[in-house]
Amino acid sequence: MSVVTRIPPSPTGRFHIGTARTALFNYLYARHHSGQFLLRSEDTDKARSTRAYEEEIQDGMRWLGLDWDTFSRQSENAPRHKELLDQLIEGGKAYLSREDSRDNPGTTVEIVRLTNPGRSITFKDMVRGEVTFDTTELGDFVIARSLTDPLYHFAVVADDWNSGVTHVIRGEDHISNTPRQILIQEALGAPRPIYAHLPLIVDAKRAKLSKRTGATSVMDYRADGFLPEALVNYIALLGWSPGSDREDFSLAELVEAFSLEGIQKSGAAWDREKLLSVNQRWMRKLSDDEFLAHVGRTTSHMLPKVVPLLKERARTFKEALEALEDELRFFFTVPYLSKEGLLAKELAERPGIAKRGLGAVREALNSLQESVSAEVIKDAVMPIADAEEARGKGGRGATLWPLRYALSGQERSPDPFTIISILGRGESLSRIQNAIAILG
Repeated sequence: MSVVTRIPPSPTGRFHIGTARTALFNYLYARHHSGQFLLRSEDTDKARSTRAYEEEIQDGMRWLGLDWDTFSRQSENAPRHKELLDQLIEGGKAYLSREDSRDNPGTTVEIVRLTNPGRSITFKDMVRGEVTFDTTELGDFVIARSLTDPLYHFAVVADDWNSGVTHVIRGEDHISNTPRQILIQEALGAPRPIYAHLPLIVDAKRAKLSKRTGATSVMDYRADGFLPEALVNYIALLGWSPGSDREDFSLAELVEAFSLEGIQKSGAAWDREKLLSVNQRWMRKLSDDEFLAHVGRTTSHMLPKVVPLLKERARTFKEALEALEDELRFFFTVPYLSKEGLLAKELAERPGIAKRGLGAVREALNSLQESVSAEVIKDAVMPIADAEEARGKGGRGATLWPLRYALSGQERSPDPFTIISILGRGESLSRIQNAIAILG
């Protein structure tokens, strides 16, 4: 059997994480079996559906790398829907019924109800095993508001049949929809697809994922500086296990490894901190040039030198940009220094110690080349700090703190050896001399 899966999002809202995870699993299963993956826009809710949401869904899918074989809109299938409704009515499988309108009290409308045989339905779920429903309580349920306005259950069955869908992989919140859809399939004479209902994504408290706890648009994650490879890697492991402790998978590797047997039954907990960790690992896989291309800044000769620090600190490219504008801005502009800042860390009563340490560091740097490694600089500076510690008048911090502050002008910064190696000897000496002058 040639596998055909689909993802049928409704363009009435943004492309959220839950929809993206369902799309990914359908994509992986189809590609693993060299089958087809279809994208269908369920746009029959005319009041709420928009092309803007439809385009966001498509953009998000492309960004994640989830290419589809065919695209269609449910509204385009309206003639086929009417044809099938007429066929059911003519065959006695459904009937027209005039009933009071819920939207306009006092008026009646003609709706279509399916003739329910009222029996138990059992289907095999690839995740949950055999599932049985008693459909008697459903009664003769409505399948269309009119012959030209089918409801979701009828339209999705008709469209899946027309598209040759073989596997319906969707969230477990759709399990209760399955018996209605099977009854419609049987009335139409349509084949029953294979079902697999995925565990829902929940928050840390096992509650349904909300916007506050992670259920934001995929495009918001893109804007926040996440890599698509990282997001795909992370959501693939929400409710699915590769059967090993391996954590990093490219999309191609996921296609190779994916199986429905690896899907878990329990809800998958969303963990933003874990996602950030995964994203940082993928960021560190990038070459320095690739990293800078994502940062989007190429105007300073200093930027390439700072990339290792960004890879060490930033978990998203948004954080990388924030670091360049805040914590690491001193690499690009000379910092403003204050005497109080230089004499922090209990040095206010002993300004001479800070000045002596900076002077000794200046002399040590004068003996070095312009470009040297942080390790070489550390070997030259630490004996000065150790000597100050031996004097018992402030410890190593009496030298290292004013040095760090003189170079960065900030309370928090990388270690001074790394800063000097990036700034270069000349610029570092200039900043140290400025600090000595401020100390008087």
